Amino acid sequence: MVQQDMNMFDHLSELRKRIMIVVGSFILFFILSFVFVRDIYQWLIKDLDMELTVLGPLDVLWIFFSIAGVIAFAVTIPILLLQIWLFVRPGLTSSERKVTLMYIPASALLFMGGLAFGYFIVLPIVLNFLLTLSEGMFQTMFTPDRYFQFVLRMTVPFSLLFELPLVVMFLTSLGMITPYGLMKNRKYAYFAIVVVSVLVSPPDLISDILVIIPLIFLYEVSIMLSHAVYRRKLKRELQEKNRESI
Repeated sequence: MVQQDMNMFDHLSELRKRIMIVVGSFILFFILSFVFVRDIYQWLIKDLDMELTVLGPLDVLWIFFSIAGVIAFAVTIPILLLQIWLFVRPGLTSSERKVTLMYIPASALLFMGGLAFGYFIVLPIVLNFLLTLSEGMFQTMFTPDRYFQFVLRMTVPFSLLFELPLVVMFLTSLGMITPYGLMKNRKYAYFAIVVVSVLVSPPDLISDILVIIPLIFLYEVSIMLSHAVYRRKLKRELQEKNRESI
């Protein structure tokens, strides 16, 4: 009982250490982002042909804090993933450590890639379409909070969708899905991709294609990666059976 209490105390101490590192990193990146928040703000609105309108003096402070917070959160994600891995590492085998360690940079790159795709591809298409739609009918005036909410809605979902290959690899390694199941349900997945793409993009064929093709490519890459993980999983299980039979 005493040994169990000590192990629990060690785990809690280790968890507290990892949380403090993540929180400290977030605070540090938040401060750095806030120092350069004006430059970040100017970069985010550089493609707008208008100035954003604030409705009160506190809005400016809220905008700066929001921008700094989002930037700090995005930059902290790799550190968060690394701390999670360091926390669970003692309970993993050497092979599992190597595999899970590969997920950290891949997950961070895919997350940033999704943000970049949403910001540089989807956002300009949707924004230009909406501005063209209202041209000559309304006086266009954006407030910063509405504009940045729009930016987040056009970018964050794609950063999550770009994690699909890693999620598929992880679920395949757990035996919850197989590449053959993914191929069997390909037509349903394509239908879901088309529906999502049509909902988030303007109602014209070129915009839909620009969103659909990368998502379909991600799904096909997920199938290939699932194949690789599934073959390795079967090989490992066969080796274990052979060792048990000896």
